[in-house]
Amino acid sequence: MIDKKKKYKLADFNYRLPKNSIAQHPESRRDYSKLMVVHRDTGEIEHKKFYHILDYMRKNDLLVLNNTKVFPARLFATKDRTDAKVEVFLLRELSTDLWEVMVRPARKVRIGNKLVFNSKLMCDVIDNTVSGGRVVRFEHESDSLHDIIDKIGISPLPPYIDRDADAKDKKRYQTVYASERGAVAAPTAGLHFTEPLLAKAKEKGIKIETVTLHIGLGTFRPVQVEDLNRHQMDSEYFEVSPTTSMAINQARKRHRKIIAVGTSTVRALETIAISGFQVTPKRGWTDKFIYPPYEYKMVDKMITNFHTPQSTLLMMVSAFADRKLIKKAYSEAKKNDYRFLSYGDAMIIL
Repeated sequence: MIDKKKKYKLADFNYRLPKNSIAQHPESRRDYSKLMVVHRDTGEIEHKKFYHILDYMRKNDLLVLNNTKVFPARLFATKDRTDAKVEVFLLRELSTDLWEVMVRPARKVRIGNKLVFNSKLMCDVIDNTVSGGRVVRFEHESDSLHDIIDKIGISPLPPYIDRDADAKDKKRYQTVYASERGAVAAPTAGLHFTEPLLAKAKEKGIKIETVTLHIGLGTFRPVQVEDLNRHQMDSEYFEVSPTTSMAINQARKRHRKIIAVGTSTVRALETIAISGFQVTPKRGWTDKFIYPPYEYKMVDKMITNFHTPQSTLLMMVSAFADRKLIKKAYSEAKKNDYRFLSYGDAMIIL
């Protein structure tokens, strides 16, 4: 059981992650990834393949997916007067043609600079942000800005993938059910699902609904304070629709399990959760930080990947299961050659 009195610190979530355990490429088939099954009640650990995932769900259970879609957020430009090369990483759209971005090298990009991407696209740097980014206003011809970005942008890969993105990443660093554009990082637990596997889930009577949470670069940002109470999460946009809200309420009324696919889905669900009450549709921004001790109000089972040391994602998982059990699971994963992080293998916590 989770010790509700223990005050956890950053050091409690450290572990040694060998570089060769970090997956650099996806599995040849999405649902052929390894699947670790962690039983919270007994501490038992099983080793399966991801295509066995439906064995741990029953009729009328509710499987909740994050339908966010990764867009090719990395662009390259030159400064109009110096021809200096600049990388522009799109973070979020503030309004039409107005974006918050990160730039590299940041010291060379100042308010008033014009950045040129090609003959059809350029932007003016109009402000700085408190996080060290920039606010830019794009200028483009009649084409849709999003269409231009899709043509010239590069799929962003996590910083621990030590290679350039290739053509396959545009498809594989995306869930098969992605539909709502806005993420700069994939909800990686969902990368293991295939359309046939989801079809089998429906045939089994498992209900499937979606939430939207647009994952930002903050998912890779390390926690830098030992006292977790002092860590501030980046805000991310989320939306829980009327249809999904109704399905959640029905599942709770029927005492069926709510199974969240990925930490981003968990974050959206726990943001709207009020213990003992029905949930209602909601959209907005969440900076919810889940770390132990935390009493989950919405999620009964969690599907997730293996996360980096001292990350907020590992902390969230460790709030769902006992920290010692998660530590044991990660040790087992290394012994059994599991692949870690975004393109790695999966875990279901029951």
